[in-house]
Amino acid sequence: MAPHKRFRLRTPDDLRAEALRLGLDIPYRDDPSVLLEESSIGGRRVPNRLAVLPMEGADAERSGAPSEGTRRRYRRYASGGAGLIWFEAAAVRRDGLSNPSQLLLTEGTLGGFARLVDEIRNAAKKEWGPGHVPLLVLQLTHSGRFAKPEGAPRPLIVQNNPHLDPLHDLPPDSPVVSDDELGEIRDDFVEAADLAVSAGFDGVDIKACHGYLVSETLAAHSREDSRYGGPFENRTRLLLEIVRHIREEAPGLLVTTRLSATDAVPFPYGFGMDPDEPERIDLTETKALVRLLAQAGVRFLALSLGIPTWKPHLGRPFDEPVPGGQVPEEHPLEGVARHLDITTEVQRSSPGTAVIGAGYSWLRTLGPGVGAAMVADGRSAAFGLGRGALAYPDFAADLLRRGRLSSRKVCTTCSLCSHLLRRQRRVGCVVRDPAFKNAVGKGSEA
Repeated sequence: MAPHKRFRLRTPDDLRAEALRLGLDIPYRDDPSVLLEESSIGGRRVPNRLAVLPMEGADAERSGAPSEGTRRRYRRYASGGAGLIWFEAAAVRRDGLSNPSQLLLTEGTLGGFARLVDEIRNAAKKEWGPGHVPLLVLQLTHSGRFAKPEGAPRPLIVQNNPHLDPLHDLPPDSPVVSDDELGEIRDDFVEAADLAVSAGFDGVDIKACHGYLVSETLAAHSREDSRYGGPFENRTRLLLEIVRHIREEAPGLLVTTRLSATDAVPFPYGFGMDPDEPERIDLTETKALVRLLAQAGVRFLALSLGIPTWKPHLGRPFDEPVPGGQVPEEHPLEGVARHLDITTEVQRSSPGTAVIGAGYSWLRTLGPGVGAAMVADGRSAAFGLGRGALAYPDFAADLLRRGRLSSRKVCTTCSLCSHLLRRQRRVGCVVRDPAFKNAVGKGSEA
């Protein structure tokens, strides 16, 4: 494990040399055209293989409806040319909000979501013509142990966890959510998916990453006498039930998930970990779950890693941690390589499922070259950015028109967007978005 270093790579040769020095498999392709071609994801046509991945803005109206700030963000993504726009998390019920300004999809907010979809499609058409129709996927969530619907913690936990409970100031015998309530939450996901159809979305994502409620059921080895805990069949039940019920209720709607391939919490309190070596990643169950999801009709999915409050560098390799956070004892390029390796392993284990990986933002202008190599080699289905798109909403347009990204527009991996979200502030890029920076008072929120 090499010491942590800030980004200093200017050219593809710099990247190749650093990867060689560290003994990492970082593929690179000088020609990004494979990302710019019309393609198909989940059986649906997309104008290119460039994706905006979910990154919360925490700027919804009090009702949970999209605000003007929300609509501005997604209009910029749409005019920015991405072929797949994967929307940030929208809670399926009020007690599942991660903060009071998270999106909430209900009958009362449906009109606001429909307006958002219309504005996005119009912005894309205006900039790129009628033939450019991005695929729109809405992430649906219940925040579980991270729930703060009124700003104060109101956690709904699936299992007692000696690693995570102290981070939430929870005693070791805190009550856990009942099977009956998990069944009610399952039905709330299905109802929200019906509303997503009415709003005009092409698909929904059942959020199963980063330790939120559905994700936590996957790790609930210690949950006893429960339909949703213990053996693998029970721990995957909630996610699979939600998927199957939505497909029955809305057969024309694409159903997918953003899945933490591993949350890196030691076994038996984490998912994707080795029972014999509790702190070692083991993708056996992850790959089995992806196959079960395919049987249930999931034809594409997105992968992530980790839990942001547990080991944030796993999901987002960075130059700087959040203020007060720790610098990890690994080179960020090792974190990028972990993302690429895991995406490759899952994709090759389920070749019929289109897998979209993450972890590219730290690479700055070199990210598309790595993404192009991953797609060309059959190791991933698309190249996507989350915080990178928040900083650079027109990254796709620059690739399509110029064949490269601008070093003046890329994400600097400073973690300030993550910091704002943790503080329940409006989220944006204070480095690259002057309008956002001015709105929050020249970075005073950070």
